[in-house]
Amino acid sequence: MSSSAVTQASPLNGVTYTISQLAKEFDLTTRAIRFYEDCGLLSPQRSGPNGRNRVYTARDRTRLKLTLRGKRLGLSLAEIKELVDMYESPRDTVPQLKKFLVVLAAHREQLEQQLADLQVTLEEVRTHEREARRLLGEIEKKKKA
Repeated sequence: MSSSAVTQASPLNGVTYTISQLAKEFDLTTRAIRFYEDCGLLSPQRSGPNGRNRVYTARDRTRLKLTLRGKRLGLSLAEIKELVDMYESPRDTVPQLKKFLVVLAAHREQLEQQLADLQVTLEEVRTHEREARRLLGEIEKKKKA
C-alpha cells in the first residue's frame, strides 16, 4: 500500500489508513506518528515488501486521537499510554474512569500551582514596572528643573 493510497476496506480487518492519511487528518508529521509508534501508543500492521508499509486500523486511529487529546491536556506520554491501554478492555470501565480522574486531578493541581506561580511573577513584574516608572519620572523631573 503506498502512502498515497485511499482508505481501503477489507472484509477481515475493516477500514485501514496509511501513515500519510493519519498525518493529514490529524495535522501531524509522519515522523510524529512514528514517534508515537516507538512509544508503544500505536502498533500498525505491516504490508508490502519486507513489511515496509504501515497499515493503521480504526483502533490505531482511535488511539492516536486519544493520544493527541491527552497531549492537549498536558499529560505525559507515559500517562497517556497507561490510560489508552486501559481502554483496550471495555468490560469494566470503573477502574479506567477512576484512574483517569486521579490523573486529571494531579494534572489540575499542577496547573493550578503553575498558575499561582505565574500570578506571583506577574505581580513582581508589575511592581518593578511601577518602580521603574517612578524612578524615570523623578529623573525627568530633575532634568526639567
